[in-house]
Order: sequence, then C-alpha cells, then structure tokens
Amino acid sequence: MIRAHDLTKTYGTRTAVQDLTFTVRPGTVTGFLGPNGAGKSTTLRMLCGLDAPTRGRATVNGRAYAAHRAPLTEVGALLEARAVHPGRTARAHLHSLALTHGLPRRRVTEVLELTGLTAVADRRVKGFSLGMGQRLGIASALLGDPATLILDEPVNGLDPEGVLWMRTLLRSLADEGRAVLISSHLMSEMALTADHLIVIGRGRLLADTTVADLVRRSGGRTVHVVTPHAADLRRALLAAHPDAEVTAHGPEALDVRGVDAPDIGRAAAAQAIPLYELTPREASLEEAFMDLTRDTVEYQGAAA
Repeated sequence: MIRAHDLTKTYGTRTAVQDLTFTVRPGTVTGFLGPNGAGKSTTLRMLCGLDAPTRGRATVNGRAYAAHRAPLTEVGALLEARAVHPGRTARAHLHSLALTHGLPRRRVTEVLELTGLTAVADRRVKGFSLGMGQRLGIASALLGDPATLILDEPVNGLDPEGVLWMRTLLRSLADEGRAVLISSHLMSEMALTADHLIVIGRGRLLADTTVADLVRRSGGRTVHVVTPHAADLRRALLAAHPDAEVTAHGPEALDVRGVDAPDIGRAAAAQAIPLYELTPREASLEEAFMDLTRDTVEYQGAAA
C-alpha cells in the first residue's frame, strides 16, 4: 500500500507539489495522471525516497522507502528505464541488483522470461531498442517480487504486442493483491487498465476517483449530429438550451453536450431540418481529463 499525506515539495520560491494526500490500495491498478509540469515526477521521486518532501510524509507498506531493509522486496519502481550501465548485459544488470538483496540467480532467469528478454539476456544494454530497455526496467521492478509497484510510463516504446502484454501483466499483478501505481499520458490505455485514478494539476489533487466516475462527472455524454443544415440546427438548439455546448465539425457535423438525442430530434423536426445521423456517445477518459485539467495546463500550444 502507498500512502501520501500532505506531501509538499518546494524548490526555492516554486511549489512543485502542495498538500497532496492519496492512498494506493492493494488489489488495484491506480492511474496517476496530470498535464506536463503537474508534479507527477516529483511525487513519484518522493514516494521512492529520491527527493525529500518539504512537508508531509510518503510511505510504502507502512514505512518510508528508505526505512525498508530490503526495499526491492517491498516496492518495485520504474522511474527511468535507461538508468542502466550501457556496457552491462541485461542478465548482469539484473544479477547485480539481485546480489544487493541476496536474491537467487533463478529469480533473474524468471524475470527475464516474464518480460520476454531471455533471447537477448546476454547482449549489452547499449544495443537495446527503447522497447527492450523498457522491458528491462520492468524486469528490474519485478525482481524482488514486491507487493507494491510504482511505474512511470511503463508502455513507453513498446509495440502493440508489448502494450497488450503490459496491460495483461498489470491486471494480473493487481489480481494477485498487489498495489500498482502507474503514471501515463496514454488516456486510452488508462481507460482499459486502471481501476482508480489520481489526477493532479499544478501540484494539487484534482480528483481521486474511478474512471467511470470521472467520465460521468465531466458531463457524460455527447450527441453527434450530421445534417445539411448544421448552422440552422445549432442556432435552434442554443436558442432553446442556452447552456448547451454545440461544437461544429465541418459544414455538416455537430457535437452537442447538454441536450439529449430526443430533444435534438424534436428541435430539428420543429424547424423541418433533416438529420442524417443522431448518435449518443459516452465521453472518453481523454475528454474528461482535458475538462478537469483545462485550467492547470502550464504548456499550451497555439490552436491550429
């Protein structure tokens, strides 16, 4: 179990993380989300004892990371997959980690097999692709068979087969009762993998909830409408429903939020506007995330 209580980290006059409190429970995959610059990496470093909090406390399985006598057996962490001596082989790297905790050689063989690296186990890491390096980082995190995992962008560099493998692995680890915390920018993958979400922005907690609840709170449903008289229908909808959001996509398509499909159909019929399509769509996690973090994005590109 991971607990963060009032975590705060300042660098001079800049506050990277402020009063952050959350719990990652056993048996769940918890997604850790936020825009660039939100404080995710700083939080993960504090959880792993790499940065000392200015205020507050972070514990893994009841203790600070540095207080564990054999931390690899308590928490497996992947914060930077390339943090490996490039001249070592994958097997030698894992064996050196195993020696620090008295883990047997057979455990090195097991995680090489688990991560699909057996065939390249005796190749030097400097020749690894991004995906192979990522798999080696996962192998290192799993080496001590820990009850808790902290993984930053674990699918980065993986091909589609690797992404599916990672998704299945994370689910199986949670099903075994482990606490799994993963940070990712891939909303579609989080929607498929995570049970719970922790969302931060500008160092503060924005949401601590499930995927379904976050999507529902974001406004839920959009209705996609296709009509040859999109501009006329938009005016009719906004006149009848001033709080609605009606977004045009080209000359014939609208996305409508705040008005359900039957009401849109009635509004179109009243104006004799033909409809080619009227399709309710559930909001995606990406849309919910963008809505939630809209006011906390520090680095925004210009509109195309």
